[in-house]
Amino acid sequence: MTGHSTVEGTVQNVVFRNEENGYTVLALVTDLGEEVTVVGCIPFAAAGESMTITGTWVEHATYGVQLAAETVDRRMPKDEEEILVYLSSGVLKGVGPATAARLVERFGADTLRVIEEEPERLTAIKGMTAKKATEISTAFRALTGLRRVTEFLSRYELPVSMAMSLVRAYGENTVSSLKDNPYLLADDRFGVEFSTADEIAISMGFGGDDDCRVEAAVLYELSHNLSNGHVFLPRNKLVAATAQLIDVDGDTVEKAVDDLCEGGKIICRPIANVQGCYLRRMYEAETYVAKRLWAACTEECEHWVDAGKVIGEIEMQQGVVYAPLQRHAVTLAAEKGVLVLTGGPGTGKTTAVRGIVTLFERMGLSVLLLAPTGRAAQRMGQLCGRDAQTIHRSLGMSYNELTGEVNFRKNEKEPLECDAVIVDEMSMVDLELMAALLHALRPGCRLILVGDSDQLPSVGAGNVLGDLLKSGVIPAVTLTEIFRQAQNSAIIRNAHAVNSGRAPELQNNQNDFFFLRRRAPEALVETVVGLCKQRLPDNMGIPAGEIQVLSPTRKGVCGTVNLNRALQGALNPPTANKRQKLWGDLLLRQGDRVMQTKNNYDVVWESSDGAMGTGIFNGDVGIIEDIDPSGEMVTVRFDERTCIYTNEMLSQLELAYAMTVHKAQGSEYRAVVLVSAPVAPALMVRGVLYTAITRARELLVLVGDDVTPAAMAADDRRQRRYSGLRRRLKEASEG
Repeated sequence: MTGHSTVEGTVQNVVFRNEENGYTVLALVTDLGEEVTVVGCIPFAAAGESMTITGTWVEHATYGVQLAAETVDRRMPKDEEEILVYLSSGVLKGVGPATAARLVERFGADTLRVIEEEPERLTAIKGMTAKKATEISTAFRALTGLRRVTEFLSRYELPVSMAMSLVRAYGENTVSSLKDNPYLLADDRFGVEFSTADEIAISMGFGGDDDCRVEAAVLYELSHNLSNGHVFLPRNKLVAATAQLIDVDGDTVEKAVDDLCEGGKIICRPIANVQGCYLRRMYEAETYVAKRLWAACTEECEHWVDAGKVIGEIEMQQGVVYAPLQRHAVTLAAEKGVLVLTGGPGTGKTTAVRGIVTLFERMGLSVLLLAPTGRAAQRMGQLCGRDAQTIHRSLGMSYNELTGEVNFRKNEKEPLECDAVIVDEMSMVDLELMAALLHALRPGCRLILVGDSDQLPSVGAGNVLGDLLKSGVIPAVTLTEIFRQAQNSAIIRNAHAVNSGRAPELQNNQNDFFFLRRRAPEALVETVVGLCKQRLPDNMGIPAGEIQVLSPTRKGVCGTVNLNRALQGALNPPTANKRQKLWGDLLLRQGDRVMQTKNNYDVVWESSDGAMGTGIFNGDVGIIEDIDPSGEMVTVRFDERTCIYTNEMLSQLELAYAMTVHKAQGSEYRAVVLVSAPVAPALMVRGVLYTAITRARELLVLVGDDVTPAAMAADDRRQRRYSGLRRRLKEASEG
């Protein structure tokens, strides 16, 4: 059997059920008497149910031919025999075969209706108390409610796997809630695009200026613009964008904004001569960060030691002589509750951080080293000679499916067990993560924030590092001197040249920075592939797995999508013993380098030491270790963590032989091959080029034209981010 098919039949038995996501394996007996194994999201399926299932036939190595369900039309059993089988299956807690038999004997074909609508009649059954009857009825109504939700989703071609999350949020009244307001689907928890929810609502007869439509559009604009870095939107811009999105007049949107403010879903506050409109959680995060950081600035810190004397001892111990600004940074760390330490490559940030760590330990303080990504934490730990971990892991992050919110186990009630926290790669830390970290710090815990303010800002909303520096409120040291050893690196010299607005030096190939002119896009791609496959491994001794190709863009011949296809074909070609899977336009193959493209708080991983955990995050890079023969599961190893991806999760993966500069933030690679070709104006800016160059540790090869780098270095435009943290810090300091 191949291709698409539709089968009708009755569930004989359920082989496997995951109650968290509804994934089910069941045996279905068709009307022709054939037994079919069905797999897919069929929440709380039970023997005795009748179903019409449309799906695709797949071959499983162990279990043989299966029908992977795409749409499921479920019908409750109607005759006495089917009802008896259904209730005897254990689908209802508290009802086993004996109770099922007594119920059907008493109520016959009317049994299920009585359970749902007249539970008080169940007490006529021997041994059935009023409490138990109510519990059985409640459980049955929940099941029928879930079935109606899946039918609703199927009708509008939405994934039925969403049903579990919807029912957790809205209970047995989910369908009536969705009929009253289909825009509930556009909530971040459920992953439905506003445009899709809008189509459903309009098909259901909702008007273009319906209150729930306009309010949902306002919330969508605020939520969507978080991904553009904006913590808030000026009210006039929010109104104009919403009016354009759904083609209504401004007055209608103004009323919706007022209603949302009155209901507490958004907060409007004056900031920098505009009326700023925030999602409530973003306003609370911003005001909390400002309040906690200012409090840390004003706290008296006992440093218990002669800092100057101890710093001299540390210099002797580590064999260094601090430059004046480095010494100033280490001294301030001893004296202040919070310190920002910034500087470009080669300016000695790592040396200063090592000094601060040693000083804190001499003071008897327990120190926690943190970074926003696993790779950044690993590098920080290696450079400091101590353990480091991600911010998420240290805070005990989890995901609440009911509220759609990220939760952290560590907070004011259960703070981090340390006296000082040092965070590296602060340019990547967004506002909400900063707030979560501050919630977990005990009063008096010292905080050192380290980063490069000239790198690209965080993917998430806010401009935390930049705002802290520009506020003038937080004690800060900016290292500017490039040390002699670093001056020998053309990578570092060119990074600083770009940062000052000058084009990188391309005329003379040097020991760690090379330029290969390739003006034709096809020749550029061919050269990039050749560098990764042969030239760098053979001539420089750098394995392909330690080379990262970077491009400013995903699009075009020189974008990451096309580069990944070419690199996959060259570095991991198909062979007879490599399984592969086509998912949409994405071809995945055993051995491929892949990247997670969104935060997934639910995916379960197992580490090499047997520990279990959850959560793979945007930007994590791994290797495909296996694709099971049926194609239903893909095993990916992310450093020491291994996890299983099912089909519905594959849209979160993409090939990572080449990645955008934005995705490479916070990572460092032994060798970088950087594409130099014209891209969209928003990407032809200094920050992108500077960030790309500073990703390379030992070698950078620039391939393309010599005009693009000069143009990027000259353009210091930075995308404006609406963030009020700088202003709120100044207001706090002014009393």
